[in-house]
Amino acid sequence: MADGETWDRSGIDGGIDRDSPMPYYHQLKELVRDEIVSGRWTPGTRIPSELELCALFDVSRTVVRQALGELENERLLLRRKGLGTFVAEPKIRGQLVQTLTGFHDDMTEQGRTPHTVVLNHAVVRAPSAVAAQLEIPVGTDVVRIERLRSVDHDPQPIVLVTTWIPLALCPPLAHADLGDRSLYAYLAETGGLHIAYGRRTLEAIAAAKTDVALLGVEEGDPLLFLRSVTFLANGLAVEYYEAKHRGDRTVLEVDLVRPGVASTS
Repeated sequence: MADGETWDRSGIDGGIDRDSPMPYYHQLKELVRDEIVSGRWTPGTRIPSELELCALFDVSRTVVRQALGELENERLLLRRKGLGTFVAEPKIRGQLVQTLTGFHDDMTEQGRTPHTVVLNHAVVRAPSAVAAQLEIPVGTDVVRIERLRSVDHDPQPIVLVTTWIPLALCPPLAHADLGDRSLYAYLAETGGLHIAYGRRTLEAIAAAKTDVALLGVEEGDPLLFLRSVTFLANGLAVEYYEAKHRGDRTVLEVDLVRPGVASTS
């Protein structure tokens, strides 16, 4: 909403039904949610203030605060101190299991445009933790790539990824430009390395001081920490990566298959 603009009810479908058994806060929450889901209130839009919503719907401030608080917990709204409440950017979907794809492919499939900033790209000696994941001797030369990933026109990164790949598997990778290119596609085209399967683990962590500036979060904010090892069909480990996803911008999907029942999709 631009400065000086006055909100009215003309653009909002429905209102509070005083005869409904549904609590007022829940009705207001659904009205606001509908404005967001329908696209009438777009990401980044400042919504009416608490007092404006009170006046617009003739409800108490307690009702408004509860409705907005629940939408904030659902990551549909974002409060900015001193500025107001805004429609949050939509969460980015990623596949956790069943479909083994990288960030670039996930975003492209969704019709989004992935962007990458390479923070560091160098040949290093594999530390013990990385060597264990890749099943190689400690000190083996590996290509270490640290990247910040974002989507579309949003300059705010949503994931920080650090990747390790044994240098011997694809020597040209040491000097490859992966700015806006799929790593898996590069490995297949240049090194003949076709990823067949992988193992991923996920846990919730709190953002550390080093994550604050890179991901635009505050220390202690929730992050989704993903570890992944990928393999060739013959069982050779090709890649190990660690990814820190912003918890407020990411949802990871899991496809489940019942053993012994074939999929009809």
